[in-house]
Amino acid sequence: MTNVLPAGLARPLPSADGLDAPYWEGTRRHELRVQRCAGCSTFRWSPEWLCYECHSFAVDWPRIEPTGVLFSFQRIWHPASPALADIGPYITVLVELAQAGGIRMLGNYAGAPTDELQIGMQMTAVFEDHHVKEHGAELPYTLVHWR
Repeated sequence: MTNVLPAGLARPLPSADGLDAPYWEGTRRHELRVQRCAGCSTFRWSPEWLCYECHSFAVDWPRIEPTGVLFSFQRIWHPASPALADIGPYITVLVELAQAGGIRMLGNYAGAPTDELQIGMQMTAVFEDHHVKEHGAELPYTLVHWR
């Protein structure tokens, strides 16, 4: 697969407190993991320390099938970064994950920017590996896009 995003974008940084580390570790293995309360089984995205349903601090990160349904999308014509100036328009999508309690995950669309998308269409995650060097260290990361 050719990369969805061009070189030159800033590397996404996992949270300093490690809250979302299981998500990023999963993406490196091309697995989609989402946070779930270990007390009441409520899924949530984005990750939080405290369950908003039962107020438990206990969490787990189950692997789910990397599929969902298109809930919303936006075709973006004005680049959010100079690195995106030559690839517009591009499409961001909001994908609803039925097997994770209906939580919704935002991402980039991995198809052509001229594709006709329909709310409710099936989406599949695409994992895009990146390798950057910062301060002499190799810092690999993987992004999740949707097709």
